Amino acid sequence: MENLDLIKMVTEKAEKWLTPAYDAETQAEVKRMLENEDKTELIECFYKDLEFGTGGLRGIMGVGSNRMNIYTVGAATQGLSNYLNKNFTELEQISVCIGHDCRNNSRLFAEISANIFSANGIKVYLFDDMRPTPEMSFAIRHLGCQSGIILTASHNPKEYNGYKAYWDDGAQVLAPHDKGIIDEVNKIASAADIKFEGNPALIQIIGEDVDSVYLDKVHSISIDPEVIKRQKDLSIVFTPIHGTGMMLVPRALKQWGFENVHCVEEQMVKSGDFPTVISPNPENAEALTLAINLAKKIDADIVMATDPDADRVGMACKDDKGEWVLINGNQTCLIFLYYIIKNRKAMGKMKDTDFIVKTIVTTELIKVVADKNNIEMRDCYTGFKWIAREIRLSEGKQQYIGGGEESYGFLAEDFVRDKDAVSACTLLAEICAWAKDQGKTLYDVLMEIYVEYGFSKETTVNVVKPGKSGADEIKAMMENFRTCPPKEIGGSKVVLAKDYKFLKATDGEGNVTDIDMPETSNALQYFTEDGTKISVRPSGTEPKIKFYIEVKGEMGCAKCYPNANAEAEEKVKAVRASLGI
Repeated sequence: MENLDLIKMVTEKAEKWLTPAYDAETQAEVKRMLENEDKTELIECFYKDLEFGTGGLRGIMGVGSNRMNIYTVGAATQGLSNYLNKNFTELEQISVCIGHDCRNNSRLFAEISANIFSANGIKVYLFDDMRPTPEMSFAIRHLGCQSGIILTASHNPKEYNGYKAYWDDGAQVLAPHDKGIIDEVNKIASAADIKFEGNPALIQIIGEDVDSVYLDKVHSISIDPEVIKRQKDLSIVFTPIHGTGMMLVPRALKQWGFENVHCVEEQMVKSGDFPTVISPNPENAEALTLAINLAKKIDADIVMATDPDADRVGMACKDDKGEWVLINGNQTCLIFLYYIIKNRKAMGKMKDTDFIVKTIVTTELIKVVADKNNIEMRDCYTGFKWIAREIRLSEGKQQYIGGGEESYGFLAEDFVRDKDAVSACTLLAEICAWAKDQGKTLYDVLMEIYVEYGFSKETTVNVVKPGKSGADEIKAMMENFRTCPPKEIGGSKVVLAKDYKFLKATDGEGNVTDIDMPETSNALQYFTEDGTKISVRPSGTEPKIKFYIEVKGEMGCAKCYPNANAEAEEKVKAVRASLGI
């Protein structure tokens, strides 16, 4: 599209926001953008509508169709209301659950959504304050709702907010419902089509009544309560990074029996500005600085952190030299599944029908652990809605015992259908108690896994490309990889390439086979002779293209880790050079 055509398109779109259906403040902001000679801001705010991606609706807060505001949230809620009313005609009363995190405007968006749902005749269960995303997922199932939403932008920077839509199984919306909802949202021509006037009689406030039931269910997943009794003084440092984790994680740890929990006081302050961190992302070392400082001060055993909506968990522990090190998302998932499998077997709880799930970009070492222990492991797409799909498909036939992804998400239970940092934190504490009971640390456990099952190093490279021009660049990069696939990566021949857009796999000899997945996805994977795995995909929620690199190595003993890691780092450098990143 030529620049003049683009400006004409966004101008016409923006002018529709100058009607009485939009509040005076919004109209004034739109006028300012229209009158500005530099049309960059106008284009960024109106060149497209926010769409449901792998994480629902997510964007920078502000005025415009490509921004998070009461009108884009309102259109999403009106569209979802229309879709629910069409799909559940047989029900006397359709109901939804609404949760939100600590972000600026999250409560406002939640209350406006509650009004819109109720104006459409839908009963609303609205949490009285911020709550973790997994509890909202649980509440949908517990309360028998047909849908639910949570207002959160997860671990994104403070400028962002988001809107995740869930279905009656407590999982994020999948096809055909996601497309159906989008179709209904697209029918909303303007704010005049949104029913903002709520019906208070249909809005019920919930809180402790759900909290206590959810926490009891979380406690039920403990595998070895006796080890916790022996190690109840395990020294734990926890930070919610200003978010919803503060509502339930300390309480859950206490319920499990841990008596020595230290919360980072500066970050136990609810704030959408996240004043103590650059970014509220437990994947980033900087976000754990205050927690690690406290851990050093009190000589703690483990540091755990949750993101603003408490679905992701980050962790740090002491290495063999007593230095604090971060455990990455792949290692996190690996440790959880290793413990669950090993201890379920030891306690006679494992069944032949048990299965675990990981995403296609998560470490292949999990597959090695599963195979050696004769446990079924399934691969699925990135995003916990796909893990939830596997649980749903096997409900009543097989038992899900755990699953996760490299981006610090883990789910140890099936009564929630999204990643759950509340249960992950408590299970992590149990793992540390189990290790300490044997005179070991979490780091020792990780080293033992590497020695027994092989070493791997995983690195994620995010190439950020903001705005419309960035979106075009990302599209071109994917197209280039697709049409000119690499023959070798890091000096090793590519022996298998997978293209999930066409669901085709091509081996080193050029033989093509079908990939069995529920739908297509804009993702590519390359596997090399030396065991390296490369995955490439655009993010569904952020303006970036992601490269997931996994290289293999050998570790003869726990002390061999530094050498194995150094060799792997050299391999990663060679891979990045091959890919031009």
